[in-house]
Amino acid sequence: MATKFSKETYLYWYELMQLIRQFELMAEEKYKMEGKIRGFFHAYIGQEAIAAGCMTATRPEDPFITAYRDHGLALAKGVSSNACMAELYGKATGCAKGKGGSMHFFGKDVHFFGGHGIVGAQIGTGAGLAFAEKYKGTDNVSLTFFGDGAARQGMVNEVFNIAMTWKLPVIFICENNNYAMGTSVERTSNVVDIYKLADAFEMPADSVDGMSCEAVHEAIARAVKRGREGDGPTLIEIKTYRYKGHSISDPQKYRTKEEVEEYKQRDPIQLVLKTIVDNKLAKKEEIEAIDKRIENIVAESVKFAEESPFPNDDEVYKDIYVDQNYPFIVD
Repeated sequence: MATKFSKETYLYWYELMQLIRQFELMAEEKYKMEGKIRGFFHAYIGQEAIAAGCMTATRPEDPFITAYRDHGLALAKGVSSNACMAELYGKATGCAKGKGGSMHFFGKDVHFFGGHGIVGAQIGTGAGLAFAEKYKGTDNVSLTFFGDGAARQGMVNEVFNIAMTWKLPVIFICENNNYAMGTSVERTSNVVDIYKLADAFEMPADSVDGMSCEAVHEAIARAVKRGREGDGPTLIEIKTYRYKGHSISDPQKYRTKEEVEEYKQRDPIQLVLKTIVDNKLAKKEEIEAIDKRIENIVAESVKFAEESPFPNDDEVYKDIYVDQNYPFIVD
């Protein structure tokens, strides 16, 4: 059977998705079983194909910004697992110096701009990132992620309007996992196909299978091409599913176990692994080596977090304001 992508791409997808999955499972264990992680915690388990497909369709310089279910995208963009785990532990070596926690991961050096706790707020900031890239004359494209719940925010309409008017290089990505906290898409609006929200602004839009790395890659690649060529934004609704609750404390009474199990039959990691095995893209030993490498990386991240210090008390007064010239003001 011929594959759409190279062996290297499938192995990259598998390794990245395994890193995200195993990181989340370990962090959940440290939270629930050992109490070493506190506060809010929103796992990306089940949605890994989105991060994987987006990474292979973009360049490292393309900025990513998302909401509070941010661990997977942070890891995908290159924020180290050590820095991510340390942030969950509230340690000074975390990617936000231990002051952001689960919902506010950040990695400026790898063009990952959060991790935002206010529902929908990052949509405007994502358009702002796109404006900055256009202003600076780059051909970078901003990938702005939000959930199906945020799709009902007024912010969406305002930002879509200005993004189309100014032809900003931004891809609005709705990670539609069916439930805004515990409320189904069908209960929030009569417009259940979220990609159709773009019609009011004559914005190109697409609906994509979010359990398929291939489908995500292809849709993002089309949108990236438009953005780089100056043709403006795209809305992509990626239909996915979270296997865990909205947050770690969610009892999930709004959906059945049978529904969850049905989606698990299309686990994106297993789909990619099946493609690798069926097409003999890697030997069993190669797959095992990847799994072992991920196991070691995640274990090291826990060791790093536990051995790292907590922030000093005076850190509470730092990082409130940015003491530098605004980069877009010309004297």
